[in-house]
Amino acid sequence: MKKITTKQYLFPFALITSLFFFWGLVHNLDPVLIPHLRKAFLLNDFESSLVDSSVYIAYFIMALPAGFIMRKYGYKTGIIMGLCLFGLGSVLFVPAANTLQYGFFLGALFIIACGLASLETAANPYVTILGPPGTATQRLNFSQSFNGLAAFLAPAFIGPLILSGKELSKDTLDAMSPEHLHEYLLNEAASVKMPYLILGIVIFLVAIVFYFTKLPDVKHEEDGEKAGASFGEALKSIKLRWGIVAQFFYVGAQVCVASFFIRMATTQAGLDERTASKFLGLFGLAFMIGRFAGTFFMQFISPRKLLILYSTINIILCLLAIFGSGMMVVYTLIAIGFFMSIMFPTIFSMGIDGLGHHTKIGSSLIVMSIVGGALLPPVLGFISDKTGNIQNGYIVPLVCFVVVLIFAQVAERQTPTKIKT
Repeated sequence: MKKITTKQYLFPFALITSLFFFWGLVHNLDPVLIPHLRKAFLLNDFESSLVDSSVYIAYFIMALPAGFIMRKYGYKTGIIMGLCLFGLGSVLFVPAANTLQYGFFLGALFIIACGLASLETAANPYVTILGPPGTATQRLNFSQSFNGLAAFLAPAFIGPLILSGKELSKDTLDAMSPEHLHEYLLNEAASVKMPYLILGIVIFLVAIVFYFTKLPDVKHEEDGEKAGASFGEALKSIKLRWGIVAQFFYVGAQVCVASFFIRMATTQAGLDERTASKFLGLFGLAFMIGRFAGTFFMQFISPRKLLILYSTINIILCLLAIFGSGMMVVYTLIAIGFFMSIMFPTIFSMGIDGLGHHTKIGSSLIVMSIVGGALLPPVLGFISDKTGNIQNGYIVPLVCFVVVLIFAQVAERQTPTKIKT
């Protein structure tokens, strides 16, 4: 691999790390959008979960094309493309709100997520190779910590700007005239326009900064032999195969817990939606603290052992969320945020470990597995609608954390199949 000096990769590392904050910002507005659009379009739990589906299905569709573009044109091109799609989708929230079309919102979210898939396919492996291999997991956890900062800021400060605080009963809505109902729904939908318009403008400005910034594209010596990099060879890695499965279930768990947080807080603890959004901000704060704490703990305990410990704790916490009541449920969900904080970057770095010039392919495959965030929340919503209790749906993240635990216990014990590098 071409060596890069500290001076060369320090600024690129800082710039790439800023991307973790921006995609964390938009991802952590989704749990606010779900109850908001549920109200604005009179949706049930399953229908509102399609917000997550439209976002995470884009990861499955876009990850491979993004990986191909990066292999052909480099990380910088993939990042700029991702930022442009991110900005475009954000700006499209304005006409989506004006037309009061739920499908338009889902389409705009899909475009945003295509951009995020490109950014994550590029940024995650780029961070792991911008420095010594021995500290790759710590470096990725540090960058992901800024994703955690966004998880606190988005619901705590932007969420209340989107949520109106008006919670009308079904009887009140049924009693409204068609004109008044339309006006009410239009006003509810309109509150998303300004936050997403500003976000879109900022993202386009960031894309311009990247365009004019020289980024070292880390190339493996074998990159000249394009035929040597293949999916078949990459998938010979047991770590990668396990990483794909574990990431599918982890992302599903993260999205399920966060997306239905406000719903759990309002139904089980009796909080109003704006107060629930502030507690969702505490969930994000716990997530952020967990990222920084995890980076620190990894100086003394291996990432694998920490993953075993955290996934075991979250299995117990999920049981408390299912059978608990009142504010205990809210505090339990916040605790889950802390203990799942290290999982994505740790699974990612363990999954691509040792792939050599197959790293970009492995990264694309693991990003594709983020589709778990599209498929598992509707399962939670379906269980909630059928049983009449949102708590029952939390069996889904419980199962997901069991899978992560199995990955942590088994994957690192395997002797990886030697792949061509």
